[in-house]
Amino acid sequence: MNQVLDVIVIGGGQSGLASGYHLKKSGLSFLILEASGEAAGSWPNYYDSLKLFSPAKYSSLPGLSITSSSDCYPDRDEVVQYLKNYASHFQLPIAFHQRVEQVSKESDIFQVRTTTGEIYNARNVICATGSFNKPYIPTIEGQEYFKGNNIHSAFYKTHDPFKDQTVIVVGRGNSAVQIAMELADITNTTLAVRKPISLMPQHILGKDIHFWFILTGIDSKWRIGKSLVNTSGVMDLDGYKQRLKEGKPKQKNMFTSFYEDGVIWADGSKEKVDSVIFATGFRSNLDFIKDLGGLDVNGVPLQSSGISTVVSGLHFVGLSGQRSFASATIRGVGQDAKYVIKHIRKRDR
Repeated sequence: MNQVLDVIVIGGGQSGLASGYHLKKSGLSFLILEASGEAAGSWPNYYDSLKLFSPAKYSSLPGLSITSSSDCYPDRDEVVQYLKNYASHFQLPIAFHQRVEQVSKESDIFQVRTTTGEIYNARNVICATGSFNKPYIPTIEGQEYFKGNNIHSAFYKTHDPFKDQTVIVVGRGNSAVQIAMELADITNTTLAVRKPISLMPQHILGKDIHFWFILTGIDSKWRIGKSLVNTSGVMDLDGYKQRLKEGKPKQKNMFTSFYEDGVIWADGSKEKVDSVIFATGFRSNLDFIKDLGGLDVNGVPLQSSGISTVVSGLHFVGLSGQRSFASATIRGVGQDAKYVIKHIRKRDR
């Protein structure tokens, strides 16, 4: 394509849609490139029972509220439908089935090449593929010899295939606990953790904790929220505290290695295990900007508050901890997108 746009947005999930909303308000010309056939990001791929840990009233992108009851906690399918409705409501320009494989730059113009062979040109690029598209599993001794089922939580959909198994879920974050709670109903489930699960009350003085996050500035102020991004506090949403107390699921210090039939715990004891599910997070998958020099040696974006520190015109929305505690969440990407688009407008004046 010969047309030079003001902005190309890579990714049509929540981060890309929030960017599109603010770009449309700005009057800048833009196009969103989405690898799949729908504007829903990673949400359709998450496990069936997933639900947000923030109520609907605090779980919307800018300009359009999610339609669930304000006090309920939307589930995966509600979020997927909301994102698709959002794209349609604001008539955002999205090119589907356009997976980006390389971004290059000549003079002041970016060339964005997709796997279909299309080339899109723009003065600015926003990488909005988020932080949750490259599953991370740590390397553990003996892992290659384990004969059981060994997967990342990204590939977990429902507890049904695990019925009557002995299962270990590795991790202590929200997803790990939610999956383990579900599995514990029909399996012998253990959470393998480096530290005991840290639970945060879902309600304080009759208000959901996200009300207090907003009131105190934790959700929006970088200096307050940044330090909390890497914590592993879990919302006590459905009686988790009592269930953990009852050992449904159990908690044990992380195992040290695998053997053919299971795992070896720190005390040297062996346990026969059918399946191990790693809820150990994700890494950004931004290899398409590698040739620009936009990443460090570990593939992490070189950026500050979503603005590349090494490539002029390169930006990011949806990175964990980008500007606040809420960055990378459906409630937080809007404020980060607004900040980035404001920077682009100033830059291109």
